[in-house]
Amino acid sequence: MDYGKHQAPQGAPQGYEPGEGILTTLIRIPVRIVVVVLVLPVRMVWDALTALWHAADRVLLRPLGRALAWLLDTLVLTPLTWLYTWVLTPLGKAASWLAVALLLWPWIGLWRYMVVPVARYGIAAPAVWLYGAVLTPLGHGLRWIGTALLAPAARGLGTGLTWLLTTLLVLPAAGLWRYVIVPVVRYGLIVPVVWLYEAVLTPLGLGTAWVLGRLWQGTAWLLGRIWRGITATGRGLGIALAWLVMTLLVAPVSWTYRRILAPTGREIAAAFEVAWRITGYVSRAVGRAIAWFAWHLIGAPVSWAYRTVCIPIGHFVRDSVWAPARRAAAETGRAARAALASARETVRQARRDAWRALVGSTDGARSREPQGIPARTLGSTTTVPSAAQASETPLLGEKFVKRG
Repeated sequence: MDYGKHQAPQGAPQGYEPGEGILTTLIRIPVRIVVVVLVLPVRMVWDALTALWHAADRVLLRPLGRALAWLLDTLVLTPLTWLYTWVLTPLGKAASWLAVALLLWPWIGLWRYMVVPVARYGIAAPAVWLYGAVLTPLGHGLRWIGTALLAPAARGLGTGLTWLLTTLLVLPAAGLWRYVIVPVVRYGLIVPVVWLYEAVLTPLGLGTAWVLGRLWQGTAWLLGRIWRGITATGRGLGIALAWLVMTLLVAPVSWTYRRILAPTGREIAAAFEVAWRITGYVSRAVGRAIAWFAWHLIGAPVSWAYRTVCIPIGHFVRDSVWAPARRAAAETGRAARAALASARETVRQARRDAWRALVGSTDGARSREPQGIPARTLGSTTTVPSAAQASETPLLGEKFVKRG
């Protein structure tokens, strides 16, 4: 019994198609199982590579791209911008100014102050004067001479020459053509040729055309019969050859494609599609299991150790070690700055005392040793030990303040 002739039952599954053979139905599940087994490693490797690619893109490639962009901007674009703005642009402006000053302005001056005046006052003005004062009156005179004298003489001469040529050449040539050449050609050549064509050549041509027409009709009839026979023979041979090709080649190939290749290819494609979906589910399940084990074996202990151990230790180090050390360092710095200020003031006082002992001073007179002016805050007379010392060279007219 041909199983493929039965229609699909009611409520058949989606993958079932009418006309499928029992062999296709029987091998569908084993083929899908084999394809799943073959595709599962490929799908897991694919998912692993995809996850690694996304992780590498998020962790490595994007920061690397940002770093390369920063390096490109810092090492290439910013120096090029600075070079263009502060070097090339001024050089270009200077070069353009030099080019205009050395190449354009001399030509403009030459055109404006030499070529134009020479052309205007050396050529154009004399030419205008020559045209207006000499050529125009000369032309008017020549025009009057031509109009008043030469034109009537030329008309009379032309009329005489025309009459002479007509009397001596045209009238004799016209009489010779009309009364000698035309009658001789008409009655001596054209009339005999026309009679010969109508009386002899026309009947002879009609008879020849009739004979040739009959000969052509017979030849065409014979060739038509021969062509019909050849056409019928070729048509029969073509039909036989087409039947042989359809029976021996096309029908087996079509049956093989329709019954074997197409169902096999369709089942293999459907098996790969189903296997890809199933292996996707399996691969995601394996990935979730690996992530779960990684979290419970590594992530959770590390997170617990960070929250339970590292954070309290860090807070203890920050509050008990780092903060007191920072405060002690700040106090030490302030004490060192105060000691240095005191030492500077002591050295300064010792230098003033030594200068006073060497040079001497009288009461009411200013010592010749330049004394330092203590630094003061803005708007206040209170000295600031840590502020910068004022210049020891006083301005003109400035008095020194003696410190007690």
